[in-house]
Amino acid sequence: MTGLRAATAIVGVAEAVSPTGELDQRGLALEARMIREALADAGLSIADVDGLCYGGNPSGMAEFLGIHPRFLDGTAVGGSSYELHVEHAASAIAAGLCDVVVGVYAATPRSDRKRSSGSGGPRRYGAPPPGMEWEVPYGLRGPIGSYALSASRHMADYGTTSEQLAQIAVDTRRWATLNPVARHRDPITIDDVVGSAMQASPLHLLDCCLVTDGAGAFVLTSAERAADLARPPVYVLGAASASDHGSSMTQMPDLTTTAGAVSGPAAFATAGVTPAEVDLLMGYDSFTITALLHLEDLGFCAKGEGGEFAADGKLGPGGSLPMNTNGGGLSFAHPGQYGMFLIVEAVRQLRGEAGERQLDGPEIAVAHGSGGVLSTMGTLVFGTEATR
Repeated sequence: MTGLRAATAIVGVAEAVSPTGELDQRGLALEARMIREALADAGLSIADVDGLCYGGNPSGMAEFLGIHPRFLDGTAVGGSSYELHVEHAASAIAAGLCDVVVGVYAATPRSDRKRSSGSGGPRRYGAPPPGMEWEVPYGLRGPIGSYALSASRHMADYGTTSEQLAQIAVDTRRWATLNPVARHRDPITIDDVVGSAMQASPLHLLDCCLVTDGAGAFVLTSAERAADLARPPVYVLGAASASDHGSSMTQMPDLTTTAGAVSGPAAFATAGVTPAEVDLLMGYDSFTITALLHLEDLGFCAKGEGGEFAADGKLGPGGSLPMNTNGGGLSFAHPGQYGMFLIVEAVRQLRGEAGERQLDGPEIAVAHGSGGVLSTMGTLVFGTEATR
C-alpha cells in the first residue's frame, strides 16, 4: 500500500447536525444536500463525479443523482464504513479507475421516532444474526451489553476503573462546550458520569453515545487535481482496515483487543508516521470503552494502560493528545454510524476551520472508525503536506 501515500486528498466535506438532535430533512433529500454541499466546498459539481461510495444501494443513489460512475462502493460494515470507503476510493483513484469520488451518509433516528406509528414490529431479513441465539436469550442487552463485556474484562485484567472511563466522557464534553452545534454543551464531572444511571454494568448513561440525526459527505480526488481546487487539500497518507468477528461478541478473539491493533499499525506504516507524531485523534466513541481501546490498539499507549493514559485529561482542550474535538459521539452527535463525522472533523481541523475549538497548526490527524460491535476497524492517516 506504499503507493497510496499522498496519492489522493480530501477536497470537500459537509455535515448536518443540530443542537436539538433533530433535522428537518431525511432520506435521499438529505443525502443529496450533503453531496451538493461537499462538492461546493471543493469547488466541483456533480458533473465532475465519476465515483460513488454509499452504504445503501450505490447504483440506485447514482441514478437518483443522475450520474454514471466508473467506481462504486457499497461497503456496509457499520460505523467504520466511511473509513473503508476512503481507503477503497483512494486505491481506485491511485489505480486510475476514477477521478472524483463522493461518499455520503445520513440517518435520522431521533426524529424518525416521532414519525413512527409504532405498529408492525421489527422487520427481519434473512437468517438471524448469531447474537439472537447466543446472546439475546441470556439477557445481554444490545448493543451496550457487548461493550459492557469488554469494559468488564478490561477492568478485570488491567484494573481499569469507572472513573478512568468517565474522564474520557468529561474531556469529550469539554470539547463539545466549544462546538455551537453539539447536542450537549453543559460541562460534566467524573462524579456526574459515575453517578448517572447504570445501563449495563459497568457502563453508565454518560458512558454511552447519543441518539441524534446527522449527515455528512466527503469528496476525494487525486493529489494533482486537488492542488487546483477551492480548499487546501488534506492528503490521505495512510489507510487500512481489519475485522476479527461479525455481529456476535462470542466470536471476538479477545474482548480487550480490537482489529485496530492490525489496521492502525498498517495505516501508520503506509503514512510513514508514528502515533507520537499525531496532532489529533478522531476515535470512534460509541462508548467510553470504545475510545479507550483505540488508544491502546493504535499504539498511543501500551495494552492495559488506556485508563491511566486518559486519566489526567490529556484528551481534552489543552491536552497533549486532543481527541474528538467536535464533542464526539458522546456529546456532539451520533446517528448510528458515526465514522463520517470523524473524517469531516479531521479535515476541518487540518484546514484550520474548526472555530473556537481549532487546534494550533495541526499537521497529522487520524480518523479511526469502529463498525459492528468492536468488529471492523478502519484507520485513516491524514496530513496537510504530501511529503514530510
